[in-house]
Amino acid sequence: MTNRSGAPVVVAVDGSTSALEAVRVAAREAVTRGRPLRVVHAFIWSLYGVSLEPAPGAPVNAGFRHQAEQLVAEAVTEASKVAPELAVTGAIVEGAPTPMLLVEARDAALLVLGSRGLGGFGGLLIGSVAVQVSARADCPVLVVKGEARADGPVLVGVDGSDLSAQALGFAFEEASLRGTDLVAVHAWIIPAAPSDLLPIANDVEALVAEEERVLAEAIAGWSERYPDVPVRRRVAYGAPARMLVEESATAQLTVVGARGRGALAGMLLGSVSHTVLHHSHSPVVVVRHRREDRKD
Repeated sequence: MTNRSGAPVVVAVDGSTSALEAVRVAAREAVTRGRPLRVVHAFIWSLYGVSLEPAPGAPVNAGFRHQAEQLVAEAVTEASKVAPELAVTGAIVEGAPTPMLLVEARDAALLVLGSRGLGGFGGLLIGSVAVQVSARADCPVLVVKGEARADGPVLVGVDGSDLSAQALGFAFEEASLRGTDLVAVHAWIIPAAPSDLLPIANDVEALVAEEERVLAEAIAGWSERYPDVPVRRRVAYGAPARMLVEESATAQLTVVGARGRGALAGMLLGSVSHTVLHHSHSPVVVVRHRREDRKD
């Protein structure tokens, strides 16, 4: 699923503690995948026409450019502490964070972000950059939040959509790499039970059997491809986002598609993925169609 030849794991840093934790997670992810790590920092000051050099009489290391270089160097050092054998490079990229990261995502195997950067408001659960990039990136985006844990299963939401199938494939790959179980959650709601669905809605057993079939068919091909991954299935009537958030409390990773089959065409993130991204108790990966596969 993430086999772009030679593509690195990319992590963004801005000096926040959230970004530094993302660096540690990204280093472990890169080692697990056998890929290099690229640390990037969006350098916005040149866009505003301000001087990048130290003010007269200030220490030589006080300029914006030097501070950015130090920030990246510290992140590279932190990654090397986590994984001494890992090939790590750092780069300062001119531009605002979201556009810069979307460009980086084009050639990345995985993009790793902290949940909130230095510019986040205290009341926000997830920073705006993480939300925007997760919704539009051309590679899977891992947002580091909740409890980072080495145990527990990989959790994935399944709804039968094409994008859900890609998320399921990514989740199987992750579970295989991590040597853990996969928990596949399929939940559904009948909003108003239209007249043509009433006979089915009134036959609970038939409805459950149908939804179990949907999940089993979605899993079947991936189970053949990853026979080493034990799969636990969760099928229930209820709000999918709520089930995923609840299950995420014991997961080491939660995987969702950017949009499910119920999402409105104009939405970049579906309601389920948006809710999970904000409220999951574990790190979240948002999977979106790659550019070459998209029709939009």
